Amino acid sequence: MNVTNPQSGLIVRSEPEHHSLARLKARRQRWLTVHLWLGLTLGLLLSIYGITGSVLVFYPEIDEWLHPEMLTVQPPEHAEYRPLAEIFAAGKAAMPPQAKHNFATYPRNEFASFKLRFAVADANGAVERWEVGVDPYTAKVTGKQLQERSGDWLPNTFIGLMFKLHYALLLPKDISTVVVGLSGILLIISTLTGLIVWWPLTSKWRQALVFKAGAGKVRFNYDLHKTSGFYTALVMIPVLFSGVYMVLPHNVVPVLELFSPVTYRYWFHSTPSTPDAPTIGMDQAVAIALKQYPTGRPHWIYGAPNPSQTYTVCQDGVDAPDSILQRRCTVIDRYSGKILDLDDPSLPTATAGEIFTHWQWPLHSGQAFGMTGRILVFITGLACPVLFVTGVIRWRQKSRTKQVRKG
Repeated sequence: MNVTNPQSGLIVRSEPEHHSLARLKARRQRWLTVHLWLGLTLGLLLSIYGITGSVLVFYPEIDEWLHPEMLTVQPPEHAEYRPLAEIFAAGKAAMPPQAKHNFATYPRNEFASFKLRFAVADANGAVERWEVGVDPYTAKVTGKQLQERSGDWLPNTFIGLMFKLHYALLLPKDISTVVVGLSGILLIISTLTGLIVWWPLTSKWRQALVFKAGAGKVRFNYDLHKTSGFYTALVMIPVLFSGVYMVLPHNVVPVLELFSPVTYRYWFHSTPSTPDAPTIGMDQAVAIALKQYPTGRPHWIYGAPNPSQTYTVCQDGVDAPDSILQRRCTVIDRYSGKILDLDDPSLPTATAGEIFTHWQWPLHSGQAFGMTGRILVFITGLACPVLFVTGVIRWRQKSRTKQVRKG
């Protein structure tokens, strides 16, 4: 409780409350030290993740703007898409015979082309990854471009560079997964410690939430750092966690399974009934998925170029009234066409762990909440370099102040 000094008339804190506040300040100082060194050591990585992530939120639009002749089409009046088999065959014909079709992106609107991904191995064992654009109304190739070549440090396209920086920091895969995953975990801790440090011990909430009017450059930098961190934390934490999940699924899933069973679609394999069993095509896999979810629009189609791989067809806009997310993915055996798994949180058999993992990509990309979600993730990504720069400035300001006092 507070008491009034009889001589000065000032209100002072009672002894127990004073000691309690002192303990809280000492504890916060320890968290501040953790937050400081995590920020200084990982702030540059956070800036890279943030800037590239902001670009990738709108990568389909940016890619079409950079390559309009290949990735955009002019729809004829009253025209319909050509059959998928014809579209895929046109893309295949534009590549060497040994090319493997491993991925396809369905047009996002009536002005977009099909984007087909192929892998081509040369005589020396190097693998080239190509993207072929196909007009969905005519099944004619609109263009193709080399995305990357194994052994090369930099991808050949701007969007490819953004992806490689965001998910791998341009490092080899066996190194990048550890670096990106571990840094993501530590950045989550940094964000949480930042919230602890931000928390006002004296209940001055307004001061903690806004900029101080008329303050100088030092205070402005401090307010910019704390408000940027606070207002983006609600988006930052799930985006960081989902990033860790996507680069280290084999490590994250076992942890989640301590709380609830999880089915991870990439763990399924196709099994032939006989050594020379025929396979279905990617177009047939899409037809199977559309039969399962007739209202869904195909988005990503994962091919099965290798004998044990499965097809996975992801659809958006699935009519599911009781589910916030309208995205579903169907895993299909490449030989029998049997559905091996449904990534569907609305199923009565869906566990809490499966629902949780289903949310990870939509949260990471912002797609979970439409354009609003994408804009929030975009802004949060841009806040990352702001947090790093203002944090460094704040650290240097305090270091100079300490040096002056010692002098």
